Amino acid sequence: MTDEASNSRRHFLAVATSVTGVVGLAFVATPFVASFKPSTRARALGAPVEVDIGKLDAGSMVRVVWRGQPVWVLRRGPEMLGRLEGADAGKLKDPDSLESLQPSYAQNAVRSVKPEFLVVVGNCTHLGCAPLERFEVAPADLGPDWVGGFYCPCHGSKFDLAARVMNGSPAPTNLVVPPHRYASDTLIIIGEESGANA
Repeated sequence: MTDEASNSRRHFLAVATSVTGVVGLAFVATPFVASFKPSTRARALGAPVEVDIGKLDAGSMVRVVWRGQPVWVLRRGPEMLGRLEGADAGKLKDPDSLESLQPSYAQNAVRSVKPEFLVVVGNCTHLGCAPLERFEVAPADLGPDWVGGFYCPCHGSKFDLAARVMNGSPAPTNLVVPPHRYASDTLIIIGEESGANA
């Protein structure tokens, strides 16, 4: 075998070994790098959760889990907001949300950054049951004064379309508004407050 053939063969083996090593390193490193990303369980336990609201129709609600709790994002249309504006504050336990938990940017009549979207934890503040969405007006089982909101079937707590608790309900406070911010017009990040009013 000539020196030229020997050098050529060595060069080929060096390149082939290098390529194989790089491919092997990529296979080994991929799961390791992926392990830095929070797991689904970790995100549910506290990491922020992204909610796409771009395709959410008026009167519709999307449910996600954040920190092991159900969080609801309701898109209120003009008709729902009109019913909310016409609500009698005298029928509410905490109409100004002074006793309830919410970030300061959600301590208003609609309990939200943008009036169209309500973001609340879906646990009744009485004993933690899950209220049902009852957006219809004056159903037979809730009475002629009902203008839509949330009803807890466990003990009968009633909340309006801003998740404010009504008088006569066993729930002591309004539903909790979690920290959240708008990353864009179509994306809410629950669990982060930075730039919430953007």
